[in-house]
Amino acid sequence: MNDDLTLKRNSGEATGGYDRVLGFLRDQLLSGQLKTGDRLLPERELAALLGVGRPVLREALRALAMIGAVEIRHGIGTIVRRPDVSTLSEFFTFVMAQQSDIIEDVMEARIAIEHHALRLACRRATQSDFDRLDAALRQIVETIKDPVEGGKADYLFHEAIVRAAHSPVLMNVYAAISDLMMRSHLDRREQIIKVDGINEFLVDHHRSIFRALLDRDLAKADELLARHFEIGADFRRRATIQASNEPFPTENSKARSESTNR
Repeated sequence: MNDDLTLKRNSGEATGGYDRVLGFLRDQLLSGQLKTGDRLLPERELAALLGVGRPVLREALRALAMIGAVEIRHGIGTIVRRPDVSTLSEFFTFVMAQQSDIIEDVMEARIAIEHHALRLACRRATQSDFDRLDAALRQIVETIKDPVEGGKADYLFHEAIVRAAHSPVLMNVYAAISDLMMRSHLDRREQIIKVDGINEFLVDHHRSIFRALLDRDLAKADELLARHFEIGADFRRRATIQASNEPFPTENSKARSESTNR
């Protein structure tokens, strides 16, 4: 911990010791009194400062270490670290995975994030952002007939839009639900891959969004993205109708198929 770092204890705090330790670190980080790389006080002093037992303090610090907020170095002390966003993504996935219709809910969050990111990107995007978007667009074209690689390319294009916003908070929130969004991309691509016109839509519409971004045309880019999600939803409905009209396999058809494949 830096020599000039001032620590304050809230003696009126009614929370338990575990929450007190977590709240202390959070508040110190938000106030700027603690920064990445700072070393916390030794356990004995920190426990006395916060009015908690050392076992409780250690448990809380181990929990913080698991999410990458601190690093416990034996013989040195506890160092403040910046958590890896991928850890948050795994946490969010476990928290939300058991909720019903979670993919649809994630889709709503994705739409909200991408619309605001696109507006910011129209003003803030740099040449490196345009290069990243161009590379993702080329990948979409090259993998258009592959539902797995194509779904990944689609995700990379939309992620590049959020990166181009140059908003750390938006990017971190987007990354926190990235595992669920990737699943959404792959599931949807697998669902719509056989619908007539899907290849042209995927290439042409992503290209149009890219061009609007290049022109920094906020209104057009925002309108295109809204249409992108609407048309995508229409393709999914058409895929569902198409699938419902396909005949269910019978024992005879299975036997014929097996005989043909021999």
